[in-house]
Amino acid sequence: METETAPQWLTDEEQCAWRTHVEVNRMLTYQLEKDLQPFNLTMNDYDILVHLSESEDHRMRMSDLAAATLQSKSRLSHQITRMENAGLVRRENCESDRRGLFTVLTDEGMDTMKRVAPHHVASVRQHFVDLISPEALGDLHKALTPIAEHLRGLRGKP
Repeated sequence: METETAPQWLTDEEQCAWRTHVEVNRMLTYQLEKDLQPFNLTMNDYDILVHLSESEDHRMRMSDLAAATLQSKSRLSHQITRMENAGLVRRENCESDRRGLFTVLTDEGMDTMKRVAPHHVASVRQHFVDLISPEALGDLHKALTPIAEHLRGLRGKP
């Protein structure tokens, strides 16, 4: 018979830090999403464009893209269909694995990425980077790195 242990409740300081993190994460995501609306892109669209633009030959296997963007394969498939209809990406069969599919960045997708990226970076600067000192930014990176490593480990990613 298992015995239940009492929860280790957050201290006031821990709860304050946690809630501030959650609130900032939500508000920042909302604002960045809002700033992409004039380009008819969502944060998920932009994330996919970034991954494809930085990958070899501007292509990724659908399964790898799903993992990289933290989306289910089903959800990603719907998203890619929408992005295909917008001319940003296309699907290609994988010659080495008949079951596999690639998502490929189109020329229009790359042009969109080049056009939108400066605006997105300006938004990130305005709503995040420029609001904290370089020292605090370094401290934030140091504080978040072990969390990122832990969560990557849970996903089986280095």
